Amino acid sequence: MLMALIALIGVFVSLYLTLYKLGYIGTLACGTGSCESVQLSKWGDFLGLPVAAWGVAYYAVVLALAMAGVQERFAQSRRLTSGLVWVTGGGLLFSLWLTYLELFVIHAICRWCVGSAAMTVVLFALAVWDSKSRDW
Repeated sequence: MLMALIALIGVFVSLYLTLYKLGYIGTLACGTGSCESVQLSKWGDFLGLPVAAWGVAYYAVVLALAMAGVQERFAQSRRLTSGLVWVTGGGLLFSLWLTYLELFVIHAICRWCVGSAAMTVVLFALAVWDSKSRDW
């Protein structure tokens, strides 16, 4: 359930950033940092969609897998556990790439993006821990 909660928060964060990128929100509540610089950079889109929209899809998939994992019929599923490791691992790699771009290419940091990257790290760690802790 912890993975599902984190993924749900991730959906909302990514949705917020997507709505900004699509012009539905005027300014980002960022505090410190350069959220708008990151979001409006040429790296703010990937394959024709806002990066944050990919985040919404990623977190929604993790949420669905995590919710399926608490269902009795899937609770001991190796495929589901492996799927979570692979999906969160892919998310982790993508987040590492985006963090690299923020630090070394865009030269700006978005607090929301850092938060999303941190959630992705935690999701991957939980997925690996769950996979390792099971007595198959």
